[in-house]
Amino acid sequence: MNVVLEAISRDTFGKNEARRTRKAGRVPAVLYGGGRADTRPISVDPKSLLQILHSESGANTLISLKLSGEADTRVLVREYQLDPVTHQILHVDFYRVAMDRVLRVTIPVTVKGESKGVKQQGGILEFIRREIEVECLPSDIPEHVEIDVAELMLHQGVRVRDVATDPKWKAVSDPDMMLVHVIMPKAEAVAEPEAAVAAPAVPAEPEVIKKGKKEEAEEKE
Repeated sequence: MNVVLEAISRDTFGKNEARRTRKAGRVPAVLYGGGRADTRPISVDPKSLLQILHSESGANTLISLKLSGEADTRVLVREYQLDPVTHQILHVDFYRVAMDRVLRVTIPVTVKGESKGVKQQGGILEFIRREIEVECLPSDIPEHVEIDVAELMLHQGVRVRDVATDPKWKAVSDPDMMLVHVIMPKAEAVAEPEAAVAAPAVPAEPEVIKKGKKEEAEEKE
């Protein structure tokens, strides 16, 4: 999936500048390039950004970033920060991608079918991992990896090595990593009543959601 997102350049980095940007109704952002000199502060429209993050491909959406007077830049979301109370986007980082270079991304795992181990043997389908890492070109990033669990019996599972291959991408997670399996329901334990103890109030901190290409970079506003 490829969408267009308009952006506006900001003058400087810093918390004060970020606050002014939010007050103006926009999301402060940083665009990272191939080197430190290419890092620049920008801002984007929060509604347009939320539409991208809530789409099927989410943070793996290939974005054409439009900056006034410049050619469109292909980017992916690297990470974004949410307010813990309002869940509004406080900050987002983008990074430029080369369309002819393979990158590594994390994509969700979904299942189809009803397991025989659940339907016939009374088992429970349990997820162990809901995401796997794959390598592919930016234009070939899959929205998800689908696993057919219809033939799974009790005590059987699907590992990364069992996932159907695709010519456009390659799974790079540990081949022996279990993704989903069918288990027997656990007997419910009767908990002893305990005296309620009030926990001290802890100030909520912004939640950082990391997505996209795995690389370290200096945090900036």
